[in-house]
Amino acid sequence: MFKKKIRHIQRYHDIVYAFTRYGFGFVMKELGLLDLLSVPRRLFVEGNKTLHSKTTGERIRLFLEDLGPTFIKIGQIASTRPDIIPAEIVHELVKLQDQVPPFSFEEVKRIVEQEFVEPMENLYAEFSETPLAGASIGQVHYAVLLTGERVAVKIQRPRINEVIETDLEILQDLARLAESRLDWAERYQIRDIVEELRKSLRMELDYVSEGRNSEKIAKQFKNNPKIVIPKIYWENTTSKVLTMEFIEGIKLNEASMLHQAGYESKVLAERVVNAIFQQILVEGFFHGDPHPGNILALPGEVIAFMDFGIVGRLTSEMKTHIASFVIAMMNQSTDEVVRTISNMGLVPDDVNPVKLRVDVDELRVKYSNVPFSQMSLADAINDLFSVAFRHRIQMPTDLTILGKTLLTMEGVVEKLDPELSIIKIAEPFGRKLVLDRLNPKNVAGKVWSHFFEYGELLNDLPKTVKDFTSVMKKGKIKIEITTPELDSLLTKLNRISNRLSFSIVLLSFSIIMVGVIIGASLSGHTSVLLSKIPAIEIGFAIATTMFLWLLYSIFKSGRF
Repeated sequence: MFKKKIRHIQRYHDIVYAFTRYGFGFVMKELGLLDLLSVPRRLFVEGNKTLHSKTTGERIRLFLEDLGPTFIKIGQIASTRPDIIPAEIVHELVKLQDQVPPFSFEEVKRIVEQEFVEPMENLYAEFSETPLAGASIGQVHYAVLLTGERVAVKIQRPRINEVIETDLEILQDLARLAESRLDWAERYQIRDIVEELRKSLRMELDYVSEGRNSEKIAKQFKNNPKIVIPKIYWENTTSKVLTMEFIEGIKLNEASMLHQAGYESKVLAERVVNAIFQQILVEGFFHGDPHPGNILALPGEVIAFMDFGIVGRLTSEMKTHIASFVIAMMNQSTDEVVRTISNMGLVPDDVNPVKLRVDVDELRVKYSNVPFSQMSLADAINDLFSVAFRHRIQMPTDLTILGKTLLTMEGVVEKLDPELSIIKIAEPFGRKLVLDRLNPKNVAGKVWSHFFEYGELLNDLPKTVKDFTSVMKKGKIKIEITTPELDSLLTKLNRISNRLSFSIVLLSFSIIMVGVIIGASLSGHTSVLLSKIPAIEIGFAIATTMFLWLLYSIFKSGRF
């Protein structure tokens, strides 16, 4: 571990330097890293002066872009988490650009040949040296297979895996340090957020995983000729090289080209919405980043989806929660909405239920009188995540990917057909989801599955009871009681016992001294021993010392 930290020291310095330059040096200062890494104090001041006119979100975006591929991807992934990141920062994160210089064809050839352990000429009949597109993690080249198929080959950037792993290790160290020193970092569980980002990044670095995602989505539309998903050529694919069918089309954000080619924008918009709702609400496995660059229009208003590095999954349980949410909103039931949100997310123990209910009630009222045709899906999702953020309700990752997918989809469709009602198209899908949930066959199936669970529980019950009684006989059961009044009660009992001890010692002191004095007076004379030893004075001194010591102890405890 220590060797790793030494090896990463320059990268540590770069990251801390960037924090300071973009006005976040106070975080590094609180973590004690400014002095440790010898960052100039003048930079701490100048960094804030230079960027004082920019918003926090803008500075965060510039900071991430400055630190390169890992941090850009982290920012892009973080933009899908409006439940844990303020809306104004998410707004800036979605603008993150990963425009990085392309790497050389020599590097491309080296990576391909290293992955397949044979010359490139044995794999491709033709391979363009100029990339079609590039990003922070990889770039895409046009090629032709030996069998004649036209393909697009995505090659991972050289040593990007090592760069990302180094940055992630540093971020995990910083998160651990932050949680130990900063209350807000512990409250928002920064380490868990970094761990989630790590998993997402590693998934994007695995092109085999992306290929599998692509095939899974393709199966959803095997009987729909209007939706195309690129074919994956597995014999030419590894974790760092992905070879897929080359699809030539027009990106949906190129409005003028679509118009010149004679495409019907309304038809394109409807097909995009229907395809995405099919993935989400029917299949439960969907494209996690359907931005315009990842969707192409082909002749006949055919839609092609590309790039499945990020996908979302909805379990049957999560789809049930979504159905419950829809029903609760339709029934105008605030309590049901709160209950559904609690079931869908991770509600913190210290959440204020009264304030949460008030916020949800305001949300319900806001959309209660809005016709479905006029409702903005983006606004509704943003409002829901704002409530989650305000109460620190951390939504499951797939649910936030769902939110980002719907928001992105609405942005794409709005440019194609501003009058299209996404909610209206979603209505039959939502109705089917609700009906599926209430379908007697599905209900019976759920009851049947629970029946087996309860059967196993009942089967284990005798053994559980036997173990419990065995522990009881051994007297090993511990009972922990925590009540707000218990501390106060114990404090009062402590004070009473201290006062009682004080009274007993005082009484004993009085009895001893009175006995000695009376005995000496009645005898009329003192014994030889008493005449030589000042017993009364010594007794008085000892008793006084004990009395003062006990009195000091009681007062020092503060519970007298």
